[in-house]
Amino acid sequence: MTAFVAFFLPILVILGFWQLDRAEEKRQMQARMDQSRSAVAVSLGELQGTENVAWRPLQMQGIFDPELIWLLDNRTRDGQAGLEVLQVFIDSDSSQRLVVNRGWLPWPDRRDVPVVSTPRGTQRLDGEALPPTEAGFTLGETHVQPGWPKLITRVDLDAMTQASGESLLPWMARLRTGSDAALTLDWPALPTTSSKHTAYAVQWFALALALLALFVWAGLRPEPPENKKNA
Repeated sequence: MTAFVAFFLPILVILGFWQLDRAEEKRQMQARMDQSRSAVAVSLGELQGTENVAWRPLQMQGIFDPELIWLLDNRTRDGQAGLEVLQVFIDSDSSQRLVVNRGWLPWPDRRDVPVVSTPRGTQRLDGEALPPTEAGFTLGETHVQPGWPKLITRVDLDAMTQASGESLLPWMARLRTGSDAALTLDWPALPTTSSKHTAYAVQWFALALALLALFVWAGLRPEPPENKKNA
């Protein structure tokens, strides 16, 4: 019993403190997101030279490239299978090219690729910058296919830039409000919040406390009468 407790008790405590650290990371991440989102919307040109553009509100004016479209697979809404439409946007003020997530489309029949229409003429977009893709999660390897649009399972901006043959910004944006270009924009929240990590920490600490209590109880309980007679 002593060896068992000595081995597992430190592990349970370490796991608890690890979850508390994760909770603090999520709190800081949410605070940075809230601070960035509360800033005044800027144009792409005004973001030049800015190191951390994640979650900054954007106001852009330009046109969509009607050909350069990626369909990000494995995106569900309310249990319904679908995908997100990523399309190159050409900013008229700065001439920069940026991949913009236009939103979600249902894909009930996977035998037919969804038809994505491109809004014509100059578009005024209200969006927000996204963190670099290496900071996010991936769902598998990128599938390279001839022709457009291209079906992908993860965002790889380096591969997307190479496939497009254009010079794209090293980060993406997504639409925030409705426009002619917007599809379904009910973006999912963070996969795990700080409160969930705190709850996990409480569970690990509770297990450690229960293990310690069991050890103390086992050590303090009186010996059975049979053992005393044998002694």
